[in-house]
Amino acid sequence: MSVLLRVVLDQLVAGSDPDLAAASRELAQALVQTAPSGCEVGAIVPAGDELAIAGIDDVRRLAMGRRELAAAWQLGVTAGVGGGLIHSPTLLAPLSRHDRANDHDQTVVTLWDLQPWEHPEELSRPQLTWHKAMLKRARKHADAIVVPTHAMARRLEALVDVGSRARVIPGAAPSVFAVPTDAVGRRRTLAIPEAHIALVGDAAPSAALAVGFAAVGAAGTGLPIVVLGAREGEEPEIVDLAEASGIAGSRVHVRPGADAADRAAILDASVLLVAPSRRAAFPWRVLEAMKLSVPIVAVASADHREVIVDGGAVVGDPEDGEGDATAMGAAIAEALAADGALDRLGVLAGDRGRAFSWLAAADRVWQLHADL
Repeated sequence: MSVLLRVVLDQLVAGSDPDLAAASRELAQALVQTAPSGCEVGAIVPAGDELAIAGIDDVRRLAMGRRELAAAWQLGVTAGVGGGLIHSPTLLAPLSRHDRANDHDQTVVTLWDLQPWEHPEELSRPQLTWHKAMLKRARKHADAIVVPTHAMARRLEALVDVGSRARVIPGAAPSVFAVPTDAVGRRRTLAIPEAHIALVGDAAPSAALAVGFAAVGAAGTGLPIVVLGAREGEEPEIVDLAEASGIAGSRVHVRPGADAADRAAILDASVLLVAPSRRAAFPWRVLEAMKLSVPIVAVASADHREVIVDGGAVVGDPEDGEGDATAMGAAIAEALAADGALDRLGVLAGDRGRAFSWLAAADRVWQLHADL
């Protein structure tokens, strides 16, 4: 008799968070590739979702669409899902009372960031209500809560009493993330300059784009700046942040919605990547930069220190963000001025990037469910 691990793949429908959609698909594919003998991978998907992942033939398509499903599961209405081993790459999961000991039912959820709890003012009321309700259900019913860093696990445990159920399984850049053959053409289409500084963040205060712009200004470089991670409609606000920091708006290029191939093309022309945020979140763009051996200057947040380690210049006071712009500006200036500094940082980034893979993450997911 085979063991079936069913993965909740709600993020593969249109309009989902692109990073969570990529993580869901990558993990599902890796779980198929790493399935132990006698184990299979199935999927739970909302109505209307077209699933195309090789190796997943057991698909339970629910009667509700993603929005209705999120509302129902928020209330604990999980009829039609069934039991067994369920793994969600996000917080959306059929969290209800079950018997792990006798029926061998398991439900595991994943948290990639803690923005709803650390910066609630940056989310809409419905978003905030949903996240808090789902974490409350996870605290009560999840057999494990996966987070991508030990730093985030410690913060989660400080926010919510989850006992010993927090588990650390990092994500990775997309497995096929690489510079596309038409990279130059893509940059021309996007009007991206051939040598620039990539700055990570959106317009929310916790993304600290103002700090990043101030750091670039303090470095004394005239290189153009390309912002990665902005949301649609944020372009004017981000340009205003740059100008308030003394950066001419004409130097700033904001490209919301860039897909993986476009991001790889942009990073291919990046002199270095600057990550100024202390937000408790898995740094997806940093992982992508490391995979392409792009030099990195990042603020010394707990997550950056754990993910990057010696794969880039991680600077600033870990406990105090007051001097972040000055520290990052000095690191940027040193990287641009010192002979061989960018090459050295690029090699370090590429070496560190090889520590992350979805196959390794999938192995740890299988082990987690075996341990449970």
